[in-house]
Amino acid sequence: MSQFKPWVKPLNQTAIEPTGNGWQIEYDFFDCQGDVLACLAYTLFQDNWHQIGLGHLEQGSVLELEFHQAPKKCVLYDGYLTVIAQDWHFHLCIEETLGGPDSETPPELRQQRLINKGAFYRRINPEGNPRSWGIQFWNGAGDKVMTIFLPNPYIEEENLLPDGKANFDKLELYNELREIYLLGIKPLPFTKNPFKCSYIAVCTSGRCYPSRKWQPTFDALKVAVEKAELDIEVRTAGCLQVCKLGPVAFYSDDRTWYTRVNSNVAKTIVNEHLVKGNKVIEHCYPPKSV
Repeated sequence: MSQFKPWVKPLNQTAIEPTGNGWQIEYDFFDCQGDVLACLAYTLFQDNWHQIGLGHLEQGSVLELEFHQAPKKCVLYDGYLTVIAQDWHFHLCIEETLGGPDSETPPELRQQRLINKGAFYRRINPEGNPRSWGIQFWNGAGDKVMTIFLPNPYIEEENLLPDGKANFDKLELYNELREIYLLGIKPLPFTKNPFKCSYIAVCTSGRCYPSRKWQPTFDALKVAVEKAELDIEVRTAGCLQVCKLGPVAFYSDDRTWYTRVNSNVAKTIVNEHLVKGNKVIEHCYPPKSV
């Protein structure tokens, strides 16, 4: 595991994209690898959900979403960041995705899916004045995959402010993020990757009948972890990619999947694997020889 580095190294790379009628987008690119991208994602979606919008912006198509409450879940699994709002959710590949316990994702596809380029942008009008601010992400295939809309001083709620009434205090988040993630004049606001915590997750997906019996497994894991006084989060998860073999559990520290985890098996996993480091081989997936 690479050492966490608290400072971002500036790339000093810019680009201009004409968008027609004299308008253009000014991009300032930043390092969006590994821990840096994780820190930025956490800062945006966990700490500043109330200030941002997100979606997809291309010629002929604009999708805009916003949060009305804090996300119900903001977690990282198999390279994908999953953020769940009240009525919608999204997945964003911020680390290499292996494709579950069988590592089914081909290497070239892993690189295509992974976010490998990011930039702070300003949309400039024909008079040379910025009129909107945000962050743009591209995947390894060079496709624009997500746009983050940052607070706009010319807009209040959904209305344009009258001429001369712009509230430039709303650029505080944009400027602060640039200082950290683009210019590198302030350190990252974390001492480690905020998504890298020890956890054991239980699949709650309704796609397969066995996983619908997840609650006793979750409860048993939670009680056993608390009894052992472990600093490990017990959480629920969507599909853990081991269908029809539920209840399924996943331990993050060493990427171990467990199948057919009833309450008794859950206690054994905690006492043997999480406490002593001995995997419960007969319930591992893929099956492991003793």
